[in-house]
Amino acid sequence: MMNIETLRSYCLSLQGVTESFPFDEVTLVFKVGNKMFALTNLDGPLSVNIKCDPDEAITLREQYMAVTPGYHMNKVHWNTVMVDGSIPDKTIKLWILNSYNLIFSSLPKKVQQSITNP
Repeated sequence: MMNIETLRSYCLSLQGVTESFPFDEVTLVFKVGNKMFALTNLDGPLSVNIKCDPDEAITLREQYMAVTPGYHMNKVHWNTVMVDGSIPDKTIKLWILNSYNLIFSSLPKKVQQSITNP
């Protein structure tokens, strides 16, 4: 089952990703182009907030008990995924990648190019 180090390593493996603690010392935020695509709380059970297409966000909540509206986030666009073993790691990684791609595609072309051609 995924743990915080696996989650962190995966997020940091994506091109142009940075990590920081902009809110407090327990909320680890992953960004691409200075925009959040994932965040996790280091205090308590492992979960990750990820951005989703609004329709997909609802579908995932209906399909999986471990997926709920984004905690402290815009509930239309963000889901919180409890990493409790009920969802395969590869599925969670795919959702993280989808969140990354949503954010990356919303970045200005110049910023995208600076990430893909550093």
